[in-house]
Amino acid sequence: MSAFDIGAIILILATVVGIINERYFRIPSVIAQLLGSLLLSLLVLLASHTIENFHIAALIEERIGGAHLPRVLLDGLLALLLFASSLHANLRDLRINAVAVFSLATLGVMLSTAIFTFSFWGVLHLWGMAIPLAWCFLLGAILAPTDAIAVEGLLKSAPLPPSLKSTIVGESLFNDGTAIVLFLSALAVIAGDRNVFGHGRFLSAMLVEGGGGILLGLVTGFLVSWLMTIIKDDEIAIIASLALALGTYRLATSMGLSGPLAVVICGIVLANRPMSKIDDDERQRKIRVFWSLVDSVLNVLLFVLLGFEILAMTVSQFAIVSAATAIPLAFLSRFLSVGLPPWLLRRNTKEPLKTPFLLTWIGLRGAISVALVQIAPQGPYTDDLIAACYAVVIFTIVVQGLLAPRVIAALYGTPPDGKGEAVKPS
Repeated sequence: MSAFDIGAIILILATVVGIINERYFRIPSVIAQLLGSLLLSLLVLLASHTIENFHIAALIEERIGGAHLPRVLLDGLLALLLFASSLHANLRDLRINAVAVFSLATLGVMLSTAIFTFSFWGVLHLWGMAIPLAWCFLLGAILAPTDAIAVEGLLKSAPLPPSLKSTIVGESLFNDGTAIVLFLSALAVIAGDRNVFGHGRFLSAMLVEGGGGILLGLVTGFLVSWLMTIIKDDEIAIIASLALALGTYRLATSMGLSGPLAVVICGIVLANRPMSKIDDDERQRKIRVFWSLVDSVLNVLLFVLLGFEILAMTVSQFAIVSAATAIPLAFLSRFLSVGLPPWLLRRNTKEPLKTPFLLTWIGLRGAISVALVQIAPQGPYTDDLIAACYAVVIFTIVVQGLLAPRVIAALYGTPPDGKGEAVKPS
């Protein structure tokens, strides 16, 4: 069975899951695909242990490993997914909420990582499971960023105030850059570099990688948006947008800059600049339709593959304890990281828990966390960190994702006419 056969089977299964979900369950697509692939993975594992000469699980594991999925995610698919999401970002709303988005995407991610690192290390030590602080730091950086694709899909019809919705989406678009800098710093610490945070090195890395990525995204975004005004063929314009996404991301990573930030910025620039001198609205519509299709297809493949990744997991007692510990601590660290700064600044004193709780509940983890944990260095704690990461990703997407509409309704009311306007509960 070739890799193409595996790909065809995944697409067929994703189609079947999508049809069943549309007819009977009608839950968000990403959640349905993940649940479907998890269920199928469990059935495959059960069959592999009960049916003689049934080697499908080993074959799928081999093909997934041979496909270098983490590198494919980080080097290609992530760029396309972030670019597709950035095309829907409202520049005016982002400007209004720039301070909140920036603080959540930088300080919030760093605070969340620090809280998780020390609490995870401390709890495991209480259980008698010693794990170096550097490895806890690595897992904290992996779990800190929220997933832009899952979050955006969840908030499409959510009855939230526009400013809050813009802040949530904006944070999920920009926090990957900070998380990757933290991740690389953790790798350096594990490798023996003790000067990562000394003499302003970390701040310098943040400024160079983040600021450089933003600057590169502005340059490529404005350049391609200008080219769009002289391109007459809409198909060529669509190809140009595809080249912009992949080219900007790869150029940024080759220059040591933040690829996620660069591709998000160039997508926002393109979406908010004129694309044609003839019929700008029509070209905008065609490009958005194309990228919506790309987004949908990649999301299906991504979350089906995430479900199949469970076949490659090594389960041990330590892994189970790590996973069970990581879930509540990831929730707590997220809550404190988004709730402490406003409280310390004496903001939102009337409802100090409402917004932080929503930001915590909507903070789903996804592709970036799975990709980062897969390229973590091999060591005595790698399998345990992978188990903990998968547990948090699955819990946030399935449990928090499924209950998100009820949580939003309880906090902000439900839309009376389906148009997304929130009604305060009486």
